[in-house]
This record gives sequence, C-alpha cells and structure tokens, in this order.
Amino acid sequence: MSAHLLIILPLIIPFVAAVAALLFARWPTVQKGINIVSMGGILAASLGLLSRITEQGIQVTTIGDWPVPFGIVFVVDHLSVVMLIVSAIIGLAVAVYAVPDVDDTRVRFGFYPFFNLLMIGINGAFLTGDLFNLYVWFEVMLISSFVLIVLGNTDEQLAGAVKYVVINLVSSLLFLSGVGLVYGMTGTLNMAELSLALSEVGQPGLVTVVAMLFLISFGIKAALFPLFFWLPASYHTPPASVSAFFAGLLTKVGVYALFRVFTLLFTQDVGYTHTLLLWGAGLTMVTGVLGAAVQNDFRRVLSFHIVSQIGYMIMGLALYTPLAILGGVFYIVHHIIVKANLFLVSGVAKRLRGSFSLKSLDGLYAYHPWLAALFIIPAFSLAGFPPLSGFWAKLILTIAGIETGAYWIVAVAVAVGLFTMFSMTKIWVKAFLPGGGGDLADAVSSMGLGTRVMYVPIAGLAVLTIMISVFAGPVYDLAERSADELYNSSEYVEAVLNHEKSAADAGPRPGVDGRTGRVHAR
Repeated sequence: MSAHLLIILPLIIPFVAAVAALLFARWPTVQKGINIVSMGGILAASLGLLSRITEQGIQVTTIGDWPVPFGIVFVVDHLSVVMLIVSAIIGLAVAVYAVPDVDDTRVRFGFYPFFNLLMIGINGAFLTGDLFNLYVWFEVMLISSFVLIVLGNTDEQLAGAVKYVVINLVSSLLFLSGVGLVYGMTGTLNMAELSLALSEVGQPGLVTVVAMLFLISFGIKAALFPLFFWLPASYHTPPASVSAFFAGLLTKVGVYALFRVFTLLFTQDVGYTHTLLLWGAGLTMVTGVLGAAVQNDFRRVLSFHIVSQIGYMIMGLALYTPLAILGGVFYIVHHIIVKANLFLVSGVAKRLRGSFSLKSLDGLYAYHPWLAALFIIPAFSLAGFPPLSGFWAKLILTIAGIETGAYWIVAVAVAVGLFTMFSMTKIWVKAFLPGGGGDLADAVSSMGLGTRVMYVPIAGLAVLTIMISVFAGPVYDLAERSADELYNSSEYVEAVLNHEKSAADAGPRPGVDGRTGRVHAR
C-alpha cells in the first residue's frame, strides 16, 4: 500500500462509515456494526503507519499534488502515530460499549455519523502539518462533539453544551487570530516552514505575544488552569459512551497541539513561555484534584480528575527536557486508556443502580465483584500505585523534575497523587463497599446481556493497562522516539521540506512556480 493512501486512511475510513451510517439511518443495528468495523479499520491503518515510520522514518504527503505551502500537508511522526493508535483503541472500545448503551432514538438522530465525524476531526488534528488545517479540524471536532452532547435534549445536557460551545468558540477565535498574525509575519502556515521562519522574524517580543494566543487557545481545549471550568460542567451530562470518548480524547487533542507548537514553533523564549506552562501545570493539578475531593457524583469526580491529570502532561512539556517530554507522552497514553475506562465503569454502575450518585451506588462489590475489580485497575493506575502504568509515568516526570531542579513542581505532583488516591478511595468506599446508605437489594438488577456486553471493552482496557504496566518497554520506546523528534525538531522539518523539494523536482503544476511553490497568473 502506498504511503499516501496509508496516511489518509484514518480519515477515509470514518468518512465512509459516516456516509454508510446515514444511508442505513433506519437500521440502528447495521449502524452499530458499521461503527465497530470503522474503529477497527482505523486501528489497523494506524498500526500499519507505525510499521511504516519504524522502517522508513517520518512520512509526509500532500493532497492533490499541490506543493507546500498551498497543498494540504499530512505528517506522521511517532507522536502522531501513537495518538492515532490510542485514539483508535478508545474508539473501538466505545463502539462496542455503545451497542447496548446508546438507545435507538439517539441512533436515529445521527449518533453514529457524528461519532465518526468526531473521529475524523481528532485524526485530522493529529495528522495535519498546517496551522490553518489544524484550526479546521478543531472546528470539525467542536461541531460533532456539540451534537453528541445535546442528543437526548435534557435540560442538563443543553446547559452543559452551552458552556462547552461558548468557551470553545472563544478558543477558536483566539486560535484564528493567532493564525492570522503568524501568516502576516511569515507568509506561511506550514508548521515545518514556520519552525524556520519564526526564528527569522526579528521581533521576538511579537512572536512571544502570538505564542500566548496559542497558549490560551489550546489551554482552553486542554482544560488548563484557569480555563478548565467548561469541562466538569459538561462531561457528566451525555451518555456514558459519549462522556468516556470525550474524557479519553478531546482534551488530549488540545494537549497534543500544545506539545506540537511549543516544541516546533515557539521555542524562541523558552524561559518565559515554558515557565508559564509550568505554573499552569502546577495550578491545574491542584485545582483539579481539590475540585474532585468535594464531589459526590461518580462522573463529576472523574471529570475534575481529567483536569488534574492534564497538569502532569503539561509538566512534561514545560520542563522541556527529552526525559520530561518522554514522561509527558507516556502520561498521555496511560491517561487516555485509564480515564476512558473509568467513565465506562461509571456507566455500568449507573446501569446497575440507576444513578451516578456515589451514595446510591452503595454495595456494588457484594453483587458485582468483577465490576469492582475492573474499577480497581484503572483507579489505582490513575493514582500512581506501583507497578501500574500511572506509577511509571509519574516516576519519569518526577526524575525529570529533580534533574532540572524544579523541586516545587515535583512536590506538587507527589501531593496531588496522594489526593488522587483519596478520591479513588472515596469512590471505592462509597460506591462499592456497603454502608453508604443505598439498598443492596437493588444491586442485583439490570445484569442482562447488554450489561455483559459493556463489560467486554472495560475488561479489554483493563488488560491493556496491565500490559502497559508489566511490559512498559515498548510504550517507553515509542514515547522516547516521540520525545526525541519533538525536542530535536530538525528531523520533522527536514522530512517535510525534503518532500516539498521532491514534489518541486517532479515538475510544477500549471499555475504554480516550480522553484518557489508560489501561484502565478496563467
């Protein structure tokens, strides 16, 4: 298979699935099958991309043979492919979970077309090598995620959706403003070209101001302090399938964007920009974990912990050493899997007991010990218990912090880890052990075939968490290669510019100057 086709398959597959789901709008069962096949296909294509870049290095392609900077450029390095693979795993898990979880009414109103559209936006953000196209993919994500939040039309969903959309529209406006300023300074939006051009602008102060626009914009999307309040107000409102998908992936696209631009583009004043990121990371950890401590709703606790854990990822970026970035990437992979799984567990608990309230979930362990066991694995991993994956991620970041002398952020990270342990223990005591005030007799209900199907992806993600914990080497190696490419961005830049040169040597398109790549009058 050609590299060009392999790179765009993660976009083509969900697009075809979305169209097919629309064609079979009256057959919910068919749509569910199409969605599972779609997610499985994306995973297979992403694994194929991993094999390709392992053998041949960073892969680049342009759409329609238009040269850089006019062609739509897709670039696949190790960070991109890691994000594609983990996203596809979560997509597949949620696709199976959604079979009994999403009712036919939501299916008829477009759940599966918009689910695949959201996956297109996520994959496009990971693949694009162009700032404006990154903006476009973010808007695709915003539109599709808004629809998935409001499907069901409850007052709580609509209230959460309004907060979600308004703050994200502000983020989009800041992003677009930054894009305009960057283009005005450099004449290009291709990220590889910008990596060189921004260092030659001659106005470092202006570049830093523009960097702040991107920091705020992507900080909103990543739920970074103090821009996170939209997340706990909206993630607990849709069905568990949707909230698990959002919890695992949406904020991580914002984190990915921060990693990409603050290693490739805005490194002219690291002492300023990355210090701000470090303070943001610390405050995000603290406010998120304190918010979780006072919640008594299963998904609200988990939502605040998304915020808290974002701080660890940004800590890796802010310390800006190869080991710290490695730790940040490892943490992203670990967190996507365990956080999505915890939301899936909460959905089963709600199905069994009829509520997300921790008090109402009292005594689940007595009648559903398997669910309790499947909760313990991601919960302990999130808290950083050895030897689970969260422990290794936090250990790497701790060592990186000590090596750089950033002792205060290490102390914050350790303290927040202890508070995270407290929150997970609170869920365990109130929801799974008897004595919280609920009626244990209710716990035997709703254990039908649908609920058993929902156990399958939960068990699969739990096994994956254990595998990452016991066999951490392969994930560590991928994170290390990702960190090397991020910290030493010359390989990324050379891959894109060499592709541009090869396209120019192959001959110009009519109307394009083959030497400069600029459009000229015909």
